[in-house]
Amino acid sequence: EVQLVESGGGSVQPGGSLRLSCAASGFAFSSAGMSWVRQAPGKGLEWVSTITRGGSTTYTDAVKGRFTISRDNTKNTLYLQMNSLKPEDTAVYYCSWPNAARRGQGTQVTVSL
Repeated sequence: EVQLVESGGGSVQPGGSLRLSCAASGFAFSSAGMSWVRQAPGKGLEWVSTITRGGSTTYTDAVKGRFTISRDNTKNTLYLQMNSLKPEDTAVYYCSWPNAARRGQGTQVTVSL
């Protein structure tokens, strides 16, 4: 059974940082391209970032230069380091594989004063 379990969310002030984690199981994680998606209040799902099995990364323009996606195949864990957070980053963040339709329960990120 595929399981994706996100953690690491919380409430921070603008300019702050958070590191999200996603523990994956039930599939060949090291061979999988993995993504982060998010859903802001009242809005649809938004793709945030993807890391390929080879480690290549892509980001939506809104987070380029601030967020870093990474993976540890020895721990079957996906990460999202989020720096210089902005109020518009407030959302529930999900890791997803193989596409956004399959994702975990999400972790809430709130950026406010």
